Amino acid sequence: MKIGTPKEVKKGEARVAMTPDSARQLQKLGYDCIIESGAGDAAGYNDAAYKDAGVEIAKTAAALWTASDVIAKVAPPTDTEVKRTRDGQLLISFFYPAQNEKLMKQAANKGASVIAMDMVPRISRAQKMDALSSMANIAGYRAVIEAGNNFGRFFTGQVTAAGKVPPAKVLVVGAGVAGLAAIGTSTALGAMTYAFDVRPEVAEQVESMGAEFVFLDFDEEQQDGSATGGYAAVSSPEFAAAQLAKFRELAPEMDIVITTALIPNREAPELWTKDMVESMKPGSVIVDLAAEKGGNCKLTVKDEKIVTDNGVTIIGYTDFPSRMATQSSNLYANNIRHMMFDLTPDKDGQVNHNMEDDVIRGATIAHDNAVTFPPPPPKIAAIAAKPKEKVKELTPEERRANEVAAFKAQTKQQVGLLALGGALVLAVGLVAPASFMQHFIVFVLSVFIGFQVIWGVAHSLHTPLMAVTNAISSIIILGALIQIGSNSWLIMLLAALGIFMAAINIFGGFLVTRRMLAMFQKS
Repeated sequence: MKIGTPKEVKKGEARVAMTPDSARQLQKLGYDCIIESGAGDAAGYNDAAYKDAGVEIAKTAAALWTASDVIAKVAPPTDTEVKRTRDGQLLISFFYPAQNEKLMKQAANKGASVIAMDMVPRISRAQKMDALSSMANIAGYRAVIEAGNNFGRFFTGQVTAAGKVPPAKVLVVGAGVAGLAAIGTSTALGAMTYAFDVRPEVAEQVESMGAEFVFLDFDEEQQDGSATGGYAAVSSPEFAAAQLAKFRELAPEMDIVITTALIPNREAPELWTKDMVESMKPGSVIVDLAAEKGGNCKLTVKDEKIVTDNGVTIIGYTDFPSRMATQSSNLYANNIRHMMFDLTPDKDGQVNHNMEDDVIRGATIAHDNAVTFPPPPPKIAAIAAKPKEKVKELTPEERRANEVAAFKAQTKQQVGLLALGGALVLAVGLVAPASFMQHFIVFVLSVFIGFQVIWGVAHSLHTPLMAVTNAISSIIILGALIQIGSNSWLIMLLAALGIFMAAINIFGGFLVTRRMLAMFQKS
């Protein structure tokens, strides 16, 4: 079978769905590759690079669609492109089926199968095919670069002979893939980064990247990502009001605001209102990554950059991945390659469209002359990590009560053990002779006292093991010193050997400890 990639017809789209490297990998799966002439020029891949990779070059789009059994492209197909599909052909691209219902039905009527890369379920096994995440990662990074290009200061603070420059304050609204990429880039550039998200489970991720999570003083428990495929859920009106109030409080302080909030198959929620823009400082920048779905900012103009009357720059570009076309094409082509890997389990160059597979079924929106959108929920849900509960700090009274309770429990345990030991000694005394009991009682007492001495040694700079072994060695030396004055030469020899070996253990332990401490000292 042949996999073909046409030249993108959408204005401003510079990405390409097949790179020379991905073509080589697809050929290993048994496929032949074909690409329309000039399809990779905008992404930095000319026809010669594809020829070197063994890819056939088609002169026209019509010739490519006719020759290909599988079509891999980036942007959703146009009406003309859908008309070029045929029975049994497989189309893989972004599609946004909820917004392109007519085209989806048209493709199904033509007998074509359609896999929408924007419908890949967010489960662990499908991460390698998650094109939305790979493109959002680039968009988040590029948003910070665009903001810096339009911002009149450094991101990082500086103290120079010419004066001090305060660090920029950056607020990222929405801590999904794009938001986290923006946070990472912003903190790497030295800005004071703040982030907000309605999903409480992302707070730890934000803080681990060096940003400060903005919490709301609001009691409503937000739905986590487990029920929404990893996306944010719709907030209640009360929560939304509290959220806007918090943003109004932050707006005058922020230099750069990057909004990334989107909910699948819905218009972008309005989070940054006109009055918030008016309260921002002149020279501030807003980058709206939700501009394609109406924008999170009230004043955003799709695909344009505007400057408000109070000097705030609002960027509403929708082609951030295309502005880094080479990188985007590499990642997207890898997503396509991984999808084809799952579609070709036998590596024989034949598509096996297994509708029992969670990933393939979730991404398929048309198959066997029928519309298959929306898909059933995957058998394995994307479960978001629950935030760790903060340990409540005890009051002095509570700590004292816990200490008393622990002391009473320990005392009760020790008294019980002593009583049990005394009962056992009495039981032995009933059957054993007096000469044996005299030595046995001394032995029991020595064991008890030795145990208390050993486990009562403070660890200090030693490890617990070293502290215990040193205590045991000290008892051995003490016993040997008592016996070294014996009249028997054998006992004297054994006592001397005991002192010698126990001393090696004690002094060797101190030498090892000293060397360990020296490892952490500067020369």
